[in-house]
Amino acid sequence: MFSFFRENLWPFLLGVNYVLVVLFSILIVLKNKNPVKTLSFIFILAILPFLGIFIYYFFGQDYRKHKIFEKKYIFDNESLKQWRKKFSLDREERFDFKTEFGDGAFKIYNLLRHNEKAVLTFENEVDILVNGEQKFERLKKDLAQAEDHIHMEYFVFVDDEQGIEIIESLCAKARAGVQVRLIYDDVGSTISSRSKKLLTDSGVQHHAFLPVLFSNSTSKINYRNHRKIVVIDGKIGYLGGINIDKKYNNDYTNKRYWRDTHLRIQGAAVGALQSSFFLSWNFAAKDDIELEGRHFPKSKSKVPDPVAVQIIASGPDTDWENIMEAMFTAINTAKKSICITTPYLIPNSQILTALTTASRSGVDVRVIIPKKSDSWAAQYATDSYIEQLARSGVRIFRYHKGFVHAKTMIIDDYFTSIGTANLDYRSFSLNFEINALVYNTGINRQMREIYKKDLLESEEVDYERWLQRGMTRKIQESISRLWAPLL
Repeated sequence: MFSFFRENLWPFLLGVNYVLVVLFSILIVLKNKNPVKTLSFIFILAILPFLGIFIYYFFGQDYRKHKIFEKKYIFDNESLKQWRKKFSLDREERFDFKTEFGDGAFKIYNLLRHNEKAVLTFENEVDILVNGEQKFERLKKDLAQAEDHIHMEYFVFVDDEQGIEIIESLCAKARAGVQVRLIYDDVGSTISSRSKKLLTDSGVQHHAFLPVLFSNSTSKINYRNHRKIVVIDGKIGYLGGINIDKKYNNDYTNKRYWRDTHLRIQGAAVGALQSSFFLSWNFAAKDDIELEGRHFPKSKSKVPDPVAVQIIASGPDTDWENIMEAMFTAINTAKKSICITTPYLIPNSQILTALTTASRSGVDVRVIIPKKSDSWAAQYATDSYIEQLARSGVRIFRYHKGFVHAKTMIIDDYFTSIGTANLDYRSFSLNFEINALVYNTGINRQMREIYKKDLLESEEVDYERWLQRGMTRKIQESISRLWAPLL
C-alpha cells in the first residue's frame, strides 16, 4: 500500500492541484472582475502547478477587502467633513477657476471635487526637488527646525546610513518635546528591532501599515501603502517618489544613478497632506486622535507667487480610482503636449486608449521610461506596450543614465502631476497613493526644463528597429504582459 502511494504520489498531487484549479477558476469568473485580470489568474493557475495556487492564495483573493476597508471609508468621509468644517480647510475654494485656467484644468478639478471632495488651494509655495540629494538636504534642515510635530508616512523606510540619519533626527526632536509620528509600510520597509527600540525609547510613535503575518497575509499583501509624505508643524509638506533609502541619494556611492522627483510645499495644500496622514494614522495605529488648531495653522502672510495645488489620494478604500481618473481626464483634455515620466509603463485599457488616441489626434505625446528596470518582470511587461504606443505615434524614450523612478505628468502649459503613483495597474487599483496636481504655468515651465534634460540622457525608441527584436524577447514580453495586472 505504501509502495503504491509513493509511486502514485505525484499524479495524485497533480490531480488535487487541478481540482483546486477548476474550483478557483469558477470562483474567479463568478467575481465578474476585470476580464484581463481574470484571465491572467486562470492562466497562472493552469500552467503553474502548485505555484499558481500559491500566487493566487497570496495575491488574488480580495474577499476581505470590503471587510477591511468599509469602516475606514465611512470613518474617513465623516472625519474629513468634520475637519474641513472645524479648521476651514476649504476656505480657499474658488469657483472662478474655469475662467482663469481653462476648460481642461476645470474638468480635472471638478472631477476630483466630486470624486473625493479634493479641495483646490491657491496660496502655496512649491519647490521642485530633483533627486534624493536635494530632497534630503532640505528635509534634514526642516526636521531640525520642527517645533511642534513631525509626521512621516513612507512605503520604503530602510535603516541604512540614510535611514539612520533620519531616525536619529526624529529621536532627537522627540526627546526635545516635539510630537513625532511615523508610519511605514510593512512590506516595503526594513527597520531593525534595534532601530525600532531606539524610536520607542526616544518617544517616537511608530506603526507598520497593515502588518503582514502569514496567517492573514492573503487579505493584506495586495494593499500596500505606497505614499511618501512628510508634514512638519502643519506648515511644510513633502510628497513624491523618493523613499527613505540611501539608493535614492546619489551622494552615496550607489551602484546605480537614481533619478527621481519630489515636491516641497508650504501653504494651504499642506492641510490636505496632514488630513491624509491622520486618516492613515488612525487606521494603522487604531487610534482616533483629537485634532487641534496647531495641526492646521493659518498662514498670516501672502505668498508672492501663489501656486494652485490639489492633493489627491487614492487606494482600495476609495469609491473611485481617483488618480487614474485624473490622469485619464488630463490626457483627454490635452491640446498640445503630454510629457510623462514613469518607472513602470503598464497602463490599463483606459489609459492606453487615451494615450494612443491623443497621439493620433495630433497631440505630441512623449513618455520616458527606464532603459533597464529594477524588475525583470516589469521590464518585459513595460516593453510589451512599446510597439502599440509607438505605432500610434507616441514617442518612447528609454532613460540610460541610471534608473528613472520619477512619477510625473506635464499637460500643455497649465497642469503638472507629481506624486507616488506609477502608470500601472497596482498604483491605479491596489496601492494607497497620493499625488499633487499643480495648476501653474511657472511650475509647468520648470518641469518642462527638467524633462528636456532627462531627454538628453535618454534614447528614443526607433519603431522600425523595435519591430526587429528577437522572437524570444517578444515571447518574454507577452508572457510578462499576462502578469501585468498582478505586478
